[in-house]
Amino acid sequence: MIEFHALVPAAGFGKRMGHELPKQYLPLAGQPLIARALHTLCSSPEISTVFVVLAPDDTLYHSHDWSRFGDKLQPLFCGGETRSETVLNGLLASELEPDDWVLVHDAARPCLTQAHVARLIAELRDDAVGGILAVPVADTLKRADDHDRVLRTESRERLWQAQTPQMFRAGLLTQALQQPRDFTDEASAVEALGLHPKLVLGEPSNFKVTYPQDMLLAELLLSKKIN
Repeated sequence: MIEFHALVPAAGFGKRMGHELPKQYLPLAGQPLIARALHTLCSSPEISTVFVVLAPDDTLYHSHDWSRFGDKLQPLFCGGETRSETVLNGLLASELEPDDWVLVHDAARPCLTQAHVARLIAELRDDAVGGILAVPVADTLKRADDHDRVLRTESRERLWQAQTPQMFRAGLLTQALQQPRDFTDEASAVEALGLHPKLVLGEPSNFKVTYPQDMLLAELLLSKKIN
């Protein structure tokens, strides 16, 4: 039987946060930042296992209590130097069946909801390629020159902002990430095989915490109990 699994790459540091702790362990509403996404993924009745892929020398993971997530949460200490390498290492270590679905989700997107996960799975479970959560670009886009002056305004027609989870078959995603390139997301790797992932409408609330001020917005959204 085909199963659904989640994989959360969490081997990076997040230097743009300007903190001595890796971003995934920064406190957010009384919990490590990563705990919010793990809670949502582990709570999904369709997801069998949630793999969190950590740096081999991670000493902080076991300083937190993850027992409430049960056996569904599985840490893998095999993260790499890049996101692509971390996800690939996690896929190889998890030894999933090639046809199983994998939902790769950013550790720094704490406002993921059950509705987001359910929508992604419902729209992609019979898809030949897979796809991603995304939102149409709403802001006006400016191209800058070498001096940070506006060079021109770019058309936003048919432009989408990629989010996570990004959902692909384990075998296909492993093949895609074994290409000799570094990719900023899983969809880019699949696209490099000549395939066209589906865009599944997400919500702006599922944003990525990148800068310190993003933590304040995340706390505000979580206080509204969007999960």
